Amino acid sequence: MNFKKIIGNRIVGQLHLWLGLSTGLVVFVVSITGCLYAFQQEIQDATQPFRFSKVENRAVLPPSAFEAVARKKLPKAHLHAINYPAKGRSVEAIFYGFEPEHYYIIYHNPYTAEVIHVQNMEETFFHWVLDGHYYLWLPPQIGQPITSYATLIFVFMLISGIILWWPKNKAAAKQRFWFRWKDATQWKRKNYDLHNILGFYSSFLLLVIAVTGIFFGIQWFTSIVYKTLGGNKELLFVEPVSQQPIATDFKKPATDLIWEKMKAEHPDAVSLEVHAIESDSSAIGANVNTREGVYWSTDYRYFDQYTLKEISVNNVYGRLKDAKIADKLIRMTYDIHTGGILGFSGKILAFLLSLVAASLPITGFYIWWGRRKKTHKGKLNNHMINDMRHV
Repeated sequence: MNFKKIIGNRIVGQLHLWLGLSTGLVVFVVSITGCLYAFQQEIQDATQPFRFSKVENRAVLPPSAFEAVARKKLPKAHLHAINYPAKGRSVEAIFYGFEPEHYYIIYHNPYTAEVIHVQNMEETFFHWVLDGHYYLWLPPQIGQPITSYATLIFVFMLISGIILWWPKNKAAAKQRFWFRWKDATQWKRKNYDLHNILGFYSSFLLLVIAVTGIFFGIQWFTSIVYKTLGGNKELLFVEPVSQQPIATDFKKPATDLIWEKMKAEHPDAVSLEVHAIESDSSAIGANVNTREGVYWSTDYRYFDQYTLKEISVNNVYGRLKDAKIADKLIRMTYDIHTGGILGFSGKILAFLLSLVAASLPITGFYIWWGRRKKTHKGKLNNHMINDMRHV
């Protein structure tokens, strides 16, 4: 008998049990909200017609036109950027700030700048879902560490689950690779198989989803992975600045000139965003993406607002052409996490994996509860036998 292996499995089993019981509710909420969020883009497109505009045979207006209308509509809000999505979609004026906290999107007709709809994003269903996914509907400074470290523990749970699942011999393997239910199979056995078999088949891909989820919340973890892969840029974004204010003789607003430059360089863009000028020292941020459905391929660029010269930055979110393997991995985090990296089929896969992840704390709890009741019943029976001996 291999006592070392038995003792090792017992330790792993106890850690798997108690860490699972302590984080199960958090894992369930994070997973089920992940399921709900999986198709948010498709659902919103299907239910919110104001996201779309009829394509016309005339020029789309520059950022300054939308900025003027949007600022009048929300004079007290902080304008972040004007976003031009793919052809056939409404132009978006994006407002968000922290003091006071707010997040709005104004949807405009691309050719007239007419306001089609004003959406308070904090009142939408999917904002509520995302708030639960990130923060458990708690203040961010409390909720984010809880979800992040619970996800880190979930990574250990998946690894320890594989160790515990691994069959001792070929006979055991037959039962563990697939369901062998019969009409007489009890619910406890079915629940046990749901936890173990579904957990095993999903564990490797769930590890990918969990690890990429940790990237959003634990900076030291992200930094270790990034530097291990050879990354040498800054992970935290630092806003570049323009030079000292100088007189300019631009015939058009600087944001319009940057927009024209980006359009000319990327005629195949599926989204183009130009940031509003926030202060006398801020640079003009602009980003463009030529691949629909993903975000990692976005080209982030920055320009001096007085000279329009491009400003280079030493962080992950800079020019795509300067991104190395480690930089691209960090950029791909969101697309991998949501399954979008594989298109719509990837989103379906992420949805199903999140559903399995949500089920694991439930089936695991019932396994523990069933064994607990069985142990308790066994103790009662022993007491009854001992009492009868003394009659």
